[in-house]
Amino acid sequence: MADIKLQQRQTLQLSAQQILSSQLLQLTMLNLEQRIYEELQENPLLEVVEERKDSAGDVVVESERSDGDDMFDAVERFSKSSLNERSDTPVSGEYGEGRVNFSQDSGSKERFFQAVQQDSFHDMLLKQLALYEEVGEREVMIAIEILGNLDSDGYFTEECDVIVDSLHLEGLDVSEGQVKGVLRKIMFLDPPGIAVRDLRERFLVQLQAGEGRYDLKIYRIATRILRDYFDDFLHRRFELLLKKLAEPKGSVEMAISAIVRLDPHPGIVQDEGGHYITPDFVVSYENGELTAVLNDRSSLSVKVTDRYQELLKNRKGPKEEKKFIRQNILRANEFTSAIETRRQTLLKVIEALMKRQYGFFVSGPESVVPLGMKSIAADTGLDISTISRAVNGKYVQTRFGVFELKYFFSTGLSTGEGDDLSSKVIRQYIADLIREEDPANPLSDDTITEMLTKRGVHIARRTVAKYREQMQISVARLRKKIF
Repeated sequence: MADIKLQQRQTLQLSAQQILSSQLLQLTMLNLEQRIYEELQENPLLEVVEERKDSAGDVVVESERSDGDDMFDAVERFSKSSLNERSDTPVSGEYGEGRVNFSQDSGSKERFFQAVQQDSFHDMLLKQLALYEEVGEREVMIAIEILGNLDSDGYFTEECDVIVDSLHLEGLDVSEGQVKGVLRKIMFLDPPGIAVRDLRERFLVQLQAGEGRYDLKIYRIATRILRDYFDDFLHRRFELLLKKLAEPKGSVEMAISAIVRLDPHPGIVQDEGGHYITPDFVVSYENGELTAVLNDRSSLSVKVTDRYQELLKNRKGPKEEKKFIRQNILRANEFTSAIETRRQTLLKVIEALMKRQYGFFVSGPESVVPLGMKSIAADTGLDISTISRAVNGKYVQTRFGVFELKYFFSTGLSTGEGDDLSSKVIRQYIADLIREEDPANPLSDDTITEMLTKRGVHIARRTVAKYREQMQISVARLRKKIF
């Protein structure tokens, strides 16, 4: 006989409403607007409601929006008091006496962007290639396939036979020789060095493309360095290079200077268009008062269409029609409620951040303090996972630039005075020290550690190395200036 055991188990089950609210919360502003339009298309019981703001705290709503259907009376809730009245959380530091206000901007003047038609980087290369007399439709097809197989830095990492096989599947028979011919033409387009195999080949192509700019002797020495002694050049083995090249020191210096001026990332600054960061909040500081404005694109609000409510009241209406209306009304109410929950959550998070990072908003990045999501969760009464979703992909515009909300969360280290210093500030200290160092005698990690200790920042050498690597700064040996 099987044993029968009684067990008590606690499980967490999320409702459909909670899942929807969580999904909308992690969406960026542009994705949220797209999600609203999708819901409008799928649910016939929803209609868009545009809000227009005439002045701070005054919202004029379209006439068809009745008082009973107002889902987003946000201004009345959010601008009625300062943050100091809304929270009892103490503010650390010298900024605790500042005034902090919050308001919402539902204006539509910043909602739309004028799209600019612009060729992509690949299109620009193809147009240049088409100018060659010997380039026809076949060569263009090969070039399109090659460009489609480049990595993010413009390197061609595939084999030519892969391009041959891909084009064969498309009904175009080409040889590896034809692919290599088109590949070489792409390498010398503007900017030169695209579709190469590695950095060494990129520099060789760029050097050859600009051959006329160099003295012949310097050009030949630079070519020898790249072809035969690239590893020595890469690791700054200057004395070894001089011995191997057996050339005058001055000529070698000029050749290396020519190589250093080459571009390791050609085309990386090309603007592909359409890459915008629209801040969710705008924080300003004027006359001793810190003010946050919610740049809420989701003021493109939705509500249940009134005429369907009338159909539901009609007792003579078909049952299937009423069932359809009830289902979509429920879905519409859940969606509008989820949008409102998203707004409320974002507002709570930015309010808590303004209090905790008041010094940053007043004085700049050097005043950012260590902060964990646990502290914001405690201030807002929200779960840490909710805080994580809320700050992911959300931005705030300040007078010091646009920052992702994640920027304000960092660990801290103790100073000699017993204060906590944000790791971001320490990274800035390290960057400043390296920027001001003597290029002929760069600072080692041990030296940087000692200099920070003198400033009262107690930090281990391995932590300095970690922060330096995170900022993509080379070790001292590779930062040393050869000449």
